[in-house]
Parts: sequence; structure tokens; C-alpha cells
Amino acid sequence: MTETTHTQTTPPGPAGRPRSPEFRLAADALRGLRQDLFQDAFAYDPLPRVAEAPSPTRRLSSRTRVYGAWTPHVLVALGGAVALFLGATNEEAPLRALLCGLFALVPVLLTLVRPVGAFWASLAGTVATAVIGSGDGSWPWLPGSFVSHLLVLTIVALRTRPRTAAWMWVLTALFGLFAETGLGRGRFGSDTDPMLILSALILLIVTVRHIRREARQEVTAQQTATAHERSRRTLLEERTTIARELHDVVAHHMSVVAIQAEAAPYRVENPPPELEQAFATIRENAVAALTELRRVLGVVRAEDYEAPDAPQPTLADLDGLLANVREAGLEVDKAVTGAVRELPQGVELSAYRIVQEALSNTLRHAPGASARVEIGYVLGGLGLRIVNTPPPAPHLVQPSPGAGHGITGMRERVSMLNGEMTAGPTDDGGHEVTVFLPVAAAVSEGDA
Repeated sequence: MTETTHTQTTPPGPAGRPRSPEFRLAADALRGLRQDLFQDAFAYDPLPRVAEAPSPTRRLSSRTRVYGAWTPHVLVALGGAVALFLGATNEEAPLRALLCGLFALVPVLLTLVRPVGAFWASLAGTVATAVIGSGDGSWPWLPGSFVSHLLVLTIVALRTRPRTAAWMWVLTALFGLFAETGLGRGRFGSDTDPMLILSALILLIVTVRHIRREARQEVTAQQTATAHERSRRTLLEERTTIARELHDVVAHHMSVVAIQAEAAPYRVENPPPELEQAFATIRENAVAALTELRRVLGVVRAEDYEAPDAPQPTLADLDGLLANVREAGLEVDKAVTGAVRELPQGVELSAYRIVQEALSNTLRHAPGASARVEIGYVLGGLGLRIVNTPPPAPHLVQPSPGAGHGITGMRERVSMLNGEMTAGPTDDGGHEVTVFLPVAAAVSEGDA
């Protein structure tokens, strides 16, 4: 016997039938009303201070900026004072005028700490003001309560979300309709229509502001994520390039080791068996290491990557690079200090690539400028300095905006060699890249 399981996706009606879409829509709307205006309506939610003053006030003193953080609170208080003044205009009954003014003031001030509760307090204050206030005014909002309720709607809408603003407008309309039809018989001069029109315009503006701010935040978040992903992708691509180049360098040296180990016994007359076995072991280890290196680093090669026929460039090939950039229109000079010596090929290759990238950045970002490459051979390693002058103001070629990924690649190479690097603008408006690549003293002396 097969048991059939039936899942009810919608709440059944009285006869066990599923609810209609209209019913579910109404239920969701009432649920939203309860969450926005009834659930924890008087919860404590203080208005935060402005975290950062607007740009026009950033040049003011620190004390002025501290006071500026309370600007929203001051504006709310001023609005409450206006409502208080308009509510306390009955000169014949000062006590009632004072009460009407307080009923207009309290809901506005309540928006500072309990925004949703301030809306209900405004409706209650409107009823109280209409009851004890002068009957000569409009109905149901007297001048003070009219301004007070508009302020409350605006502030609460700014502090909450658009759905809450919509519900407040609907309840205001229902309250005005009930006040006119149920309590306003025999009265004239109803101001429900002006209230609804003005509040609808204000809430519409606030809603558009909310939507634009959320869209701007979303775009900013996407741009940040895109920039992070682009930087990460560039870093991975640069590491892949470095791995390919070092693979070629290391593979060359390991091949040389294997060949020399195989040929060494033939250079000695009657070599002892132990020596032959030692060289055979060296060759086997070199071949095994070369095979493993190719297998591991082969995963970072692109499918269409072809190993270069010529060896990887070194600082000895720098003159050819400078000749190429001069043909591209960049005036560049080279200065070498210290005792020129052969450095480890990884250091030579990285130094060449750093100079190449720095000069490429100059061509892209400072067209028409001149550059200078300084190479210093010191006791502990190699120093590089590539500096360019600011580009001339009127120039036919516009600079490329770029994204700073060339700097990322240079830093990756320097970090790989445990070196140090600084890059930034110079005092005269140009740009400077300074690099130090350490080389062990024993290696330097052996290569000198």
C-alpha cells in the first residue's frame, strides 16, 4: 500500500479550501500594518546624532562640528516650537490655549525617542485639541495640530520605511473621514483634504529619498564588491604570471643540474663507484624534482600558453626595454650605481618586470612626461627607483584612468622576494616607485 503525502501550501478556508490570492494579499497587508504601527509601537528608538557633518561644515572648528551632530534634534525642536506657537493662539482662554499648544508640541518631541508612538500621540492630540479648542477653526485639525501632524508624519517617515509611511497616510485618511462624517456634523471648513494632499506630497518625497538612498547604497556595495573582485582577479593573474616565469627559471636550472650530474663522472678518470652512485642519485633527484615542478606548476598555465624560446629577461636586457619605450615617446634616462654583478635570476627577472611595469604606467598615466630609472647595487641586495615628472598640461594624448593593478603586480613580486616597496606622488606632481630587493650576502659574494 502506497501512502500519499499532501502538503498544504496555503491556509485552508472554513470548508478546507485554500485561500484565494486576494485573501492572502489582504492578510499580508494587515500583518504589515500590525508590524509597522501596532507591534512595539512605543518602543524606545532614539534619534541618532549625525555621524559626520556635511561637507560644507567640515572646515569648521571641532566644537562646531560636535554641535552640528545635534542638528536633526534642533530642527525637530524648532518644528515643535512652531506647532506650539500655532496651537496656543486662543487669547480668550489662556489655559486651553496652553493645553492645545502642548498637545501639538508633545507628539513632535516624541518622534525623537518613540517615532511610531508619536504618530498615535498626534492623532490623540488632534482629538483632544479639537474637543477643547476653539470651534471657530477648521475641523478636525486646528492650526497647531495640523502642523504638528504633518511634522510627525514627515519625521516618522524619514526614520522608518516607505511601507510605514503608506500605512500612516491611510490611517490619517480614515481618521479624517471618520471625524468628518461621525463627529463633524454641523461643522464646516473641513481641512481633511488639504491634510491628505500635503501629507501625500511630503510622504512621496520622503519615499523617493528612501528609494534613492537604498539604490545608492546598493550601487556602492556592488562597486566595492566589483573592485575587490577585480583586484583579487588581478592579483591571481599576476601570481600566475610569476609562477610561469619562475617555472621557466627553475626548470632551466634544474635541467642544468641534471645534465651536469650525468656528465660529471665522465670528467674523472676511473671514478669510484660511490662517486658515480652519488652523481646518479643527484641526477635522479633533479629529474624527479623537475617532473614534479612541471606537474604542479602546469595547472597555472593557460591552455594557449607557450614557453618562451628565449630565456627570461634580466637587468642586462634593460637597455632594449628602454629603447622600446623611447620609441613609444617616453624620454627615459638610466643611472647605475655600485658594483654591477650577476644576481639570482629570480631577482633579476622581478627587477626587470618592475621597471617594465613602472615605465608602462608612466606611458599610460603621464603622457608627455619624462622618466628616470636608477639601479643601485648595494651590499645587501638591489635598489630600484623609477620616477617620472608630471605630464605637461596641454597634451594631445589623454592619460588613461587605470585601476592601479600594475602597482598590485609590483607589490606581489616584491613581497615574494621579502623586499620593500613604496609608490606615490612626488612633491612636483610626478610619481615615484622605490623598491629594495634583498639578496643574501653569501649569494652575492659567490656571484660577484
